[in-house]
Amino acid sequence: MYDKLFGFSAMALVLALGASASAQPVLTKENGAPAPENQRSQTAGGYGGPVLLQDFHLVEKLARFDRERIPERVVHARGAGAAGEFVSAGDASRYTAASLFSAKGKRTPVFARFSTVIHPAGSPETVRDPRGFAVKFYTDEGNWDLVGNNLDVFFIRDAIKFPDMVHSLKPSPVTNQQDPNRFFDFFQHQPESTFMLTQLYSDRGIPANYRQMDGSSVHALKLVNAKGEAFYAKLSWRSLNGVEYLATPEAVARVQGREWSHATRDLYESIQAGRHPRWELRAQIIPVSRVNDFRFNPLDPTKRWPEAELEPVVLGVMTLKAVPENYFQSTEQVAFSPGVMVPGIEASEDKLLQGRLFAYADTQRYRVGPNYQQLPVNAPRVAVKSHIQDGPMSLVAKRGEVNYEPSAQAPLLTAAVPRAPAPDLARLNQAFAKEENFYQAGEFYRALSPDARSRLVDNFAADLAQVKSEATRARILAHLRQADAEYGARVQEAVAARMGRS
Repeated sequence: MYDKLFGFSAMALVLALGASASAQPVLTKENGAPAPENQRSQTAGGYGGPVLLQDFHLVEKLARFDRERIPERVVHARGAGAAGEFVSAGDASRYTAASLFSAKGKRTPVFARFSTVIHPAGSPETVRDPRGFAVKFYTDEGNWDLVGNNLDVFFIRDAIKFPDMVHSLKPSPVTNQQDPNRFFDFFQHQPESTFMLTQLYSDRGIPANYRQMDGSSVHALKLVNAKGEAFYAKLSWRSLNGVEYLATPEAVARVQGREWSHATRDLYESIQAGRHPRWELRAQIIPVSRVNDFRFNPLDPTKRWPEAELEPVVLGVMTLKAVPENYFQSTEQVAFSPGVMVPGIEASEDKLLQGRLFAYADTQRYRVGPNYQQLPVNAPRVAVKSHIQDGPMSLVAKRGEVNYEPSAQAPLLTAAVPRAPAPDLARLNQAFAKEENFYQAGEFYRALSPDARSRLVDNFAADLAQVKSEATRARILAHLRQADAEYGARVQEAVAARMGRS
């Protein structure tokens, strides 16, 4: 980037230092000047003397080393990223004015990041945990971040509970270990978590790798066409690489016996070998006027939209083609927020999504800095004309005296962006009253094969049996029985058997 700004290249720098084009590159300091001795510090009075503060190369080297790390993501810390492109399947202008869906074959560059959710950056990729599935689209109208998970529902429906949920799932502040006593203590008070817990303790809780897993927006978004007509849409990624999961014994064997980063290795080796992973982006769509026409609330992130009722529309295909040259510059510094949208895509009234619109971008400003969207991996591929300025690591120079609006000297026009009409609050209130906390979990359980049901029961019982509070266990089991009587009874029996052996 700086080569283009200032008109010189790394080769020109080498030549300026007196080296030929074929010479070995010269080690430099941060200011570009040749670095002096890089194996021993400057000392006074010979080799054994005290180190001199004037050895700025030493001071700079240590100071930069001390600042190499940025704060770890609170969630989604362990991840792998790759670049590629999205190709539109057709003209979706009936539903949205978003230009990336405006014509068949239209290509949009993307960067995708897959991750585990709760565990830290150095944790194994075989843990039972949701997987993050985030994609940044570099569209010709600006960036759009589609931020989701591999599972299509979530634990809670209100953002005010999000910090408490994460705290309960994170390691104990006393023992620094994840503890079922803590997270089941929280979830016993959240009956809406039953479906997510059921999926998490099923085979879906441990994807075999990142390539062979599906993804979901989890939240309903709002699509708006050029006429201002609005639709609710739940978006999903269907893997065209097949879908595979790991059973608990196999996952444990990989953690203890072979490797902790099998999913990252699989993703990168597949891309480097030319076996480019592909996903189909699909949308289930309903007019906003139909928000109250279902047994469930379509804006509730703890609910699945049944495909039998709402058949998906294919929007296009994403193909990942390139492994980043530098992990930190790309995968670590890439910053996603569901609030980063383009014309034709808006947030729905989903209460959890509304909180995430603030929290995710605010996290990135803290973690990476207020100018995080100027970093190459986050920067849009279109011109940015705004009056936001300065702050740490400001990389884009603001030119001219006008840094305010309106201005007669340098006016900026505002675009005629299509907007959804005001929501029908009566319909929304009726929809949000439909909590229906258990029935989809029961449907999911009954749709499993007998072997898959048994694995779900064993996985759930393994953690629930560690809970010391009988009242907590009883309340969680009551939730499972309300989903399906057999499901609850089998987990209860499995818990009793495990506690009897202990």
